[in-house]
Order: sequence, then structure tokens, then C-alpha cells
Amino acid sequence: MPYNVGSMVMLADIQDKILRGQYELSKHAVDQSIVRDISTSEIEEAASNRSQIIEDYPDDKYGPTCLILGFTNSGRPLHLQCSYPSRPLIKVVTLYEPDKALWVDFRTRRQK
Repeated sequence: MPYNVGSMVMLADIQDKILRGQYELSKHAVDQSIVRDISTSEIEEAASNRSQIIEDYPDDKYGPTCLILGFTNSGRPLHLQCSYPSRPLIKVVTLYEPDKALWVDFRTRRQK
């Protein structure tokens, strides 16, 4: 998703809700956080540290979502796929540390 005012406002709204604790993890995200050793504090850090929306999925099958790249306080990159902020609670659908083999600078998918 290119930088534009709409994406900046959406990101600010998502960040605000996450930092106020107005979010929930899907069952899949909970499972992935355990397998990938991603803590709740890291999710909150990644939402606010140098974060940006890198992909937008307005037609996702369970409702509009976007992919956010952010960094923990220790510099660990994380991708968070989150619902749009129009929901009362942000839903974190999945989360993971991007694989360097699949991502260029964690922002752009490598060509196959």
C-alpha cells in the first residue's frame, strides 16, 4: 500500500486502539504467537515502533485487513495482519517475523 493520508490515518487509529488494549488475537494468532515466541508486549511495541502499512486487503474473506510492519524495542521485525479500525476491537489475524528469503527489507515481497 503506498503512503497516503488514508493509510496514515488508518495506521494511527490501529496504533491507538492497540496501545489502549482495544485488540484481540484470533485463535490462529494466539497459536502463532506461542510457536514463534512473540509476546503481547512485542505486539504492542511493533504496532508503534517505526510501523507502516505495507499491504492492504480490503476484500479479505473475514473482513478488511491490512499488513503492518513494525519493530520491537529490541529491533525484531514483526508483521501483524490486523482488521481495519472500524471494528470496536482490532483483530490481529496473524503475526510473524518476516522471512528474509521471502521479503525485501521486510516491506516488499520477493519476486518468485
